Amino acid sequence: MIHAKQALLAEGWATDVRLTVEGGTIVRVETEVRPEADDSCVDTLLPALANLHSHAFQRAMAGMTEFRQAGRDSFWTWRDLMYRFMDRMTPDQIEAIAAQVHVEMLEAGYASVGEFHYVHHQPGGAPYDNIAELSERIFAAASRTGIGLTHLPVLYTFGGAGQVELAAGQRRFGNDVDRFLRLRERAATALRGLPTDARIGIAPHSLRATCPEDLARVVGVHGQGPIHIHIAEQPREVSDIEAWLGARPVAWLLDNQPVDERWCLIHATHMTSAETRDMAATHAVAGLCPITEANLGDGPFNGPEYIAAGGRFGIGSDSNINISLTEELRTLEYSQRLRDTGRNVMIAGQGSVGEFLYRSAARGGAQALDRNGGEIAPGRIADLVAVDSQRPALCTLSRHALIDGLAFAAKDDVVTDVWSAGRHMVTEGQHRERDAIFAGYRAAVQQLLDSLA
Repeated sequence: MIHAKQALLAEGWATDVRLTVEGGTIVRVETEVRPEADDSCVDTLLPALANLHSHAFQRAMAGMTEFRQAGRDSFWTWRDLMYRFMDRMTPDQIEAIAAQVHVEMLEAGYASVGEFHYVHHQPGGAPYDNIAELSERIFAAASRTGIGLTHLPVLYTFGGAGQVELAAGQRRFGNDVDRFLRLRERAATALRGLPTDARIGIAPHSLRATCPEDLARVVGVHGQGPIHIHIAEQPREVSDIEAWLGARPVAWLLDNQPVDERWCLIHATHMTSAETRDMAATHAVAGLCPITEANLGDGPFNGPEYIAAGGRFGIGSDSNINISLTEELRTLEYSQRLRDTGRNVMIAGQGSVGEFLYRSAARGGAQALDRNGGEIAPGRIADLVAVDSQRPALCTLSRHALIDGLAFAAKDDVVTDVWSAGRHMVTEGQHRERDAIFAGYRAAVQQLLDSLA
């Protein structure tokens, strides 16, 4: 039982809300009721967001790529540094890093994560004896931390558009379709050891890392479940795909694949107006990662046109340079304001921008991760976050401005409690295994840095 002084329900705000959770699902929502002795009591209860796009291992290099080298830095120079860093990681280190990432996500208010997992093999590219070894390390981290996991093993076959051979730094990622399908099958079997809310999908890395025939095959074999793909993140990517396939990447994908509600198109940063409207019409989710997109210089998403066309979106922390739910929301809106030299951009019509962003990201993230969540209502998964409305950033705001305060004024330290499918993992702002997991993370990263010295 969870009792909240106030809660944002599917139909709006309510007072003195009591939830009954069974088997990870909300089975009853009562309003205007007093708490009982054994209830978990909180101030303000919200549906928790899903973090729909993460590369957990990149958390270990946060802050290490901000020194300007000779010449012009770009996404592509950052990627080369990332490859060299990643190439030394051991399975133990990857597990320890992922556990730290999951703790930080839960403490920020995320209840679940989509792990876009592309480090599969040993340095040099030879597979482990257990082909899903590194997927299972992600599972171990998720099991320990209690985060809801949608695992997205990545098909990464080529080093660039036009079926370019993999570079040395990409060999830990590489699989042809047959080996990828074996890896996914092994991972799906191992995933059964996690709670029943865990999911598995597929992630063709990008059009540049696969080819049309392979993409069609893995999508056809996959059947049901999430499909995530990087798309149109960088102008060079757009021009390379257009030169190879004769169409811009978003346009090509929509013309050649059955893109629908199962799909999540990550970044989709560089789109024409027609592509924006056509993507919105598919009911796929745009996977937006504003902090990473700003850090890598990707550019801003075409938000106003996409929202006007009824497009769906969610947010993710991607490179995990700064795991902050509130910062992702405000960076998304601020990127639009900076481009358009206006205010209150990411909303269709009038209303609270913060609430629109939050509710939309909650629904879109749940859809992208195949979690029956995104709102507080009977029958929905109990992915819940509590915030303290008496903190300085929120205490002067009316109920109807509270989510604006959360999105634009607050830090993540307003989060007091988080439940993932009913698992109460964060209390008083801290994950219950925070200290032990951090100690393991710090030791693992120090070992990694020593190996690079």
